[in-house]
Amino acid sequence: MTDHTLADFDFSLPPELIAQHPAPERSASRLLDGRGATPVDRLFRELPALLTPGDLLVFNDTRVIKARLYGVKATGGAVEVLVERVLPGHEVLAHLRASKSPRPGSVLRLASAFDAEVLGRGGPDGSLYHLRFPSEPLALLAAHGHVPLPPYITHADDSDDERRYQTVFATRPGAVAAPTAALHFDEALMAALHERGVTSARVTLHVGAGTFQPVRSERIEEHRMHSEWYEVDEAAVVAVAAARERGGRVVAVGSTSMRALESAARASGMLRAARGETDIFITPGFEFRVVDLMLTNFHLPKSTLMMLVSAFAGHAHVMALYRHAIEARYRFFSYGDAMLLARSAGV
Repeated sequence: MTDHTLADFDFSLPPELIAQHPAPERSASRLLDGRGATPVDRLFRELPALLTPGDLLVFNDTRVIKARLYGVKATGGAVEVLVERVLPGHEVLAHLRASKSPRPGSVLRLASAFDAEVLGRGGPDGSLYHLRFPSEPLALLAAHGHVPLPPYITHADDSDDERRYQTVFATRPGAVAAPTAALHFDEALMAALHERGVTSARVTLHVGAGTFQPVRSERIEEHRMHSEWYEVDEAAVVAVAAARERGGRVVAVGSTSMRALESAARASGMLRAARGETDIFITPGFEFRVVDLMLTNFHLPKSTLMMLVSAFAGHAHVMALYRHAIEARYRFFSYGDAMLLARSAGV
């Protein structure tokens, strides 16, 4: 159990360092090499030279859905819907913002295009709304939804966001936030990694809006982690085993790949194929069983993701890297720059 408190994961970030738009080219972002004691400033496209032939990159192949819808209640009041989970039977679980909560049985007119019935409250803690759409939700979202940009990005979504708030290998729809460390990869970089002898594997974790949920308890062990759906298939397990056999390292591309891999290894202590819900909460003191290196973007102060990277690379080291990143004017959060970390025995 960690003896850290929430304040230990706080830092002061100048607002102008919050990236509002991506770099002109995906792999043109900066990369803070934080593997050693002294940070090294690099470009992301230098990544192949930092890896060794035989290393394995593990990507999250989730696809961001256009999960945000605007509409009106039957009373005429405005409503904003953010679909969190698509369920069978044309039903969804969603976050809902309105001046007054709609009652079960009421109807919402969404995107001036279709009606959704409010079935009641839902989700693990009853904080979400259970809605029924008139037809396949993913098709309706694709036609009428908006890209669910994070709350710290202030512009309305546009066609550029449709393209850039999505990885080049996104295949399985279901996320409402992008696995942002993977946004830096483009086809040219993937080809260079392949030529270097670096292999890759895919896992799936459908990132939920809870990833932006603040931690409100000063005692971090009291925080209730949100749940997300994940899958680590047999092909990924075989790829990890093969990398280990040839002396390669397992490199998690982002916290979502990290959570999927470590969730699949949590029950038995070794990596096995697994799928289902995970609410894994990685804090200092966590025993990592799979991942050796990690690529990650810079995270929000006091967030569960700050706790995760501190658990992986050491709290004091991570906080020092963040101080360097702010002094060196790195770009932060989803559209920002990245960092390469090595697993540390320290906390």
